[in-house]
Amino acid sequence: MTRLPAFLNARLPFYYGWVVLGCVCCAGFARQGPAVATLSIFVEPMTADFGWSRTAISGAVSLGGLLAAVTSPYLGVLLDRHGARTMLCLAIVATGFATMGLSLIGSLLFFYLLYCIGRMNFAGPFDLGIYGAINSWFVERRPLATSIATLAQMFGLMSMPLIAHFAIQAGDWRSGWVAVGITVLTIGLLPTWLLMARRPEDLGLLPDRSRAATAAEHARPSSDPIAEPVFTRAQAMRTPAFWMLALYTLLIYPVQAGISLHQAPHLIESGLAPTVAATVISTFSFASAIAGFGLGIVTRRIGVRAALVIVGVCLSASALALVGVDGALHAYLAAMVFGIGIGGLTTILPITWADYFGRRSFGAIRGVALTIQVTAQASGPLLSGALRDWTGDYTLSLEVFAALSLAGTLAILFARPPRAAV
Repeated sequence: MTRLPAFLNARLPFYYGWVVLGCVCCAGFARQGPAVATLSIFVEPMTADFGWSRTAISGAVSLGGLLAAVTSPYLGVLLDRHGARTMLCLAIVATGFATMGLSLIGSLLFFYLLYCIGRMNFAGPFDLGIYGAINSWFVERRPLATSIATLAQMFGLMSMPLIAHFAIQAGDWRSGWVAVGITVLTIGLLPTWLLMARRPEDLGLLPDRSRAATAAEHARPSSDPIAEPVFTRAQAMRTPAFWMLALYTLLIYPVQAGISLHQAPHLIESGLAPTVAATVISTFSFASAIAGFGLGIVTRRIGVRAALVIVGVCLSASALALVGVDGALHAYLAAMVFGIGIGGLTTILPITWADYFGRRSFGAIRGVALTIQVTAQASGPLLSGALRDWTGDYTLSLEVFAALSLAGTLAILFARPPRAAV
């Protein structure tokens, strides 16, 4: 499995972790095929074609997330044992064929079956594989590496809805799903399969740099200011920090998924054209990319808790701003604020888990945290769809999301870094 990476590493003038990061970026782009923002483009044409309710189509997002919640703790242990390569390759293949298969459906049952496969991969294996690989290869440069990976994921999130939209415009919603599936397989699979390596130690390296460079730097202890903690899953779960991060996750992620899925239908119901709604989604994705990169760069300076407070405030403000959308400019501004929150959340929270609890059992710890995260994500679209069907618009759901974001912001203030494992 590591022969090709070892062969390349022996001839590269730079740290092989950057090659692994490139693979992670390709996988992160491919991950966005079944993203809720991508599905958002399909809500109007598919519900119009089949007559499904918004609650019914939202349920597939929720069910896929719940399946990921059940499997993530087991997958996290496998990640620690075997690395990210196989997990990511299987996720890419399954997601590509599942999204292409959605072009053939004729009933809600088959929509659930195929979309849940893609959504389960999005919420579980992709997340574990992407951040597991980054945190295995980087410690001191973890914020920079995570920021770059977020940039790639947000570029995928910006591109996939547009790919789907223009394919729908050229054909129909079935053509949109084919285009999404082909994009997932084309961009994600080959580099991940050929070039991914499990961890730097397998190639005679250490995190962030080559072994030779590290040996030269040992004479200057201050050159490595990041002391990496070492927690097992059981030790991490006995710390208050674990549960405060879990509470933040539980409160924030319904907002992320609920707004992402329903923003296009909300904007269309507010009087915006479908093309404008699609470009608004791309605007929030672009803002996510820029914000994720920027917050990642300054995280070591301001601290992860301060960055996560910024995330919560932005998500709350954007939810309230979307309540009264009355034109394209207003929608773009709200989307930019929402994008800042999403970009920060995607970048900073994985860094926080790794910084607080270390690399050794990251998969096992992240697997438990991911169960909470994807359960929260599953509740957001279902809550938003149900409240819309009940009230006739999205106002109440957006107000609920604003309140949840503020509550999460208060929770993260108490998530102090844990003391050394005992």
